[in-house]
Amino acid sequence: MITRRKYLIASGSGLCLSASSHPVFSQQQPVKVPRVGILSSESATDPVERSHLEAILSGLRALGYETDKNIIIELRYAESKYERLQRLATELVQLKVDVIVALGIKATVEAKRVTSTIPIILPNTASDLIEMGLAASLARPGGNVTGSSGFGPEIMGKRLELAKEALPRAERIGILLNAANPSYEPTLREVNARAKSLKVMLLPVKVLSRDEFAHAISSMLKQRIGALLVGDDTLFRNNAHAIADIAFKHRIPAVGSAFFGE
Repeated sequence: MITRRKYLIASGSGLCLSASSHPVFSQQQPVKVPRVGILSSESATDPVERSHLEAILSGLRALGYETDKNIIIELRYAESKYERLQRLATELVQLKVDVIVALGIKATVEAKRVTSTIPIILPNTASDLIEMGLAASLARPGGNVTGSSGFGPEIMGKRLELAKEALPRAERIGILLNAANPSYEPTLREVNARAKSLKVMLLPVKVLSRDEFAHAISSMLKQRIGALLVGDDTLFRNNAHAIADIAFKHRIPAVGSAFFGE
């Protein structure tokens, strides 16, 4: 700014200064290549994760960005080992990425733990970002986290109502939750409130991996549940077929996300 100010003053004084005599005006600054970090709590081989990555890359290509040409993509997958997320998020911060795209609420929370300045984009979540302290409001989130929210707790409450409407004699309904998902407590509060009004006993069971699905659902069946609610989580979304197979095997009505329905 000082150089530019001097140039303008000199011009106003009737002096003619050529750009060639002042290289500072002709030199171009090197173009900074944007660096985007993508953080996922699940595996790169999961079909849903692959589709999300392709959607991101397709959107960037539409805007003129090509990987390793004029943009750098840093991929970090926790492979469902959620304890790895904070370390992976720290790696992205140390690489000085310009933005972090967090695929899932677990990835978002861990990214937020390690940076309050790098923008964090959450493409879609069923979690209540306000309840979790990640956004001040939907209209004005504040902070460095932004994205879209699908009002997950309310949707889970609606699923409970649909299950009861379809199965009016059901007195006990199980709900499958991921213990590593920090939003399961707000979800449980919402669904429990609906359960009381519907006079239904809610039986929540928490898991941490796909290997625990069969045992978790079996334990709920032993308590004579009349239906199963599947929580919104990347673990369940990416393994919807496995949960559906177990539900079919035991002939238990189940309600979940679009991925689960399909």
